[in-house]
Amino acid sequence: MSIPNIKTLGQLKQSGYVSRSVKDELRGNLIEQLQKHEGGFEGIIGYEDTVIPDLQTAILSRHNILLLGLRGQAKTRIARLLVNLLDEYIPYIEGSELYDDPFNPISWFGHNEVLTKGDDTLIAWLHRSERYTEKLATPDVTVADLIGDVDPIKAATLKLTYSDERVLHFGLIPRAHRGIFVINELPDLQARIQVALFNILQEKDIQIRGFKLRLPLDLQFVFTANPEDYTNRGSIVTPLKDRIESQILTHYPHSVEISRKITQQEASLTASQKATIEADGLVKNLVEQIAFEARNSEYIDKKSGVSARLTISAYENLISNAERRMIINREKNTFVRISDFLGVIPAITGKIELVYEGELEGPAKVANILIGKAIKTLLLQYFPDPEKAKKSKKANPYAEIIEWFGNGNTLSVIDDLPLPDYKKVLNSVTGLKALVKTFHPKLAENQQLLLMEFVLHGLAEFSQLNKGFLNNGFAFSDMFNSLFNMEPDEDMDDDRY
Repeated sequence: MSIPNIKTLGQLKQSGYVSRSVKDELRGNLIEQLQKHEGGFEGIIGYEDTVIPDLQTAILSRHNILLLGLRGQAKTRIARLLVNLLDEYIPYIEGSELYDDPFNPISWFGHNEVLTKGDDTLIAWLHRSERYTEKLATPDVTVADLIGDVDPIKAATLKLTYSDERVLHFGLIPRAHRGIFVINELPDLQARIQVALFNILQEKDIQIRGFKLRLPLDLQFVFTANPEDYTNRGSIVTPLKDRIESQILTHYPHSVEISRKITQQEASLTASQKATIEADGLVKNLVEQIAFEARNSEYIDKKSGVSARLTISAYENLISNAERRMIINREKNTFVRISDFLGVIPAITGKIELVYEGELEGPAKVANILIGKAIKTLLLQYFPDPEKAKKSKKANPYAEIIEWFGNGNTLSVIDDLPLPDYKKVLNSVTGLKALVKTFHPKLAENQQLLLMEFVLHGLAEFSQLNKGFLNNGFAFSDMFNSLFNMEPDEDMDDDRY
């Protein structure tokens, strides 16, 4: 849509244009969207039945909104998408720093333009993308930053007294007039700064250094906050919380499927990575399961949360680890292996907050534990429970594999192993290929090899095999023999981290 060809206030009146407040714009456009059964909030996955209905209700009620949730729950993205519910263009008095509504100016400049020029007042048009202002709350934010301050240089230049409103330099909030103003991480804002927001939210006036000015700002406020901040860094003062009409709780994905959709949407992969690296559904689900295990782990601070950014970074690292092997071995294409999950560890360690027990174990050990638990959980979706199979009176499908290791055989799966060697190593284990074919007979060779390695890792998690960590891979051996052959100072950690 092009900018309307209206240049003056007189033309605007003749066009029949009716101005409306920001909250009325959001409400009206949302009603149209709902009537057409259009989705809205594109890219927000997993909130269709929870957060989005609450958000739509708040918009219909013309409320200021507080989005409350742990890290990585798309709070800021939701706030930014509200811009799409604004009118594409709105008229304002040309030259006005507060984007004055021609029919309802609030600044001295706006009033003066309409008073002196009447219908010849020049009109400009503002696109909705320019009507969004975002401020990250940090301890150094001042009232002057948000509200404004008296500008002595302006007073001296224009030869004005401090009683004249033209000496004011407006802050971010007045300059966001007729738009959406977002404050991220509200509890980090000092209490005395939060108090400065009271009048704007309720009485619609501002006070700057004793200069009281009636300035009926037209704003949609959106605040975001993390419950963890209430104890760690600050809190939202009660009177401010009382003035924010709707508080909406966000949450993490409720299922691996939803989490996987988010990761696949957000992961930043190159065209060559997509074309040359195959990632099976199993490895994609494993990445998501790591986050689910982390959120329930006794080693990780649940109050801090486990961000959706963990799975996004982990998946990117997983693909890159496979790509690295492909480049080293001069292969034209490859597929993600379970051994590639070694490359995921740096993406996990930087995104989890450990409790005391976790600190004792160390972040890399905790990351390996999480990967192991994810493998253990998913193994039961692909193969029989090894523990039940061991106790069952029926033939144990894993017996041949365990017996092969029990005969003193060991197996090393190195990170950089070329495909022919990788295939040779896995095929050397008696019964491994037959097991996979029994339960998954119609798989391509790459998927078959992936599941063969997956079974070995799964059996290790169920304590049917021993898994040792090498500098660049894993070593599998018999569980019983390893107990007697282990060196006294042997450390099972991945020493790279």
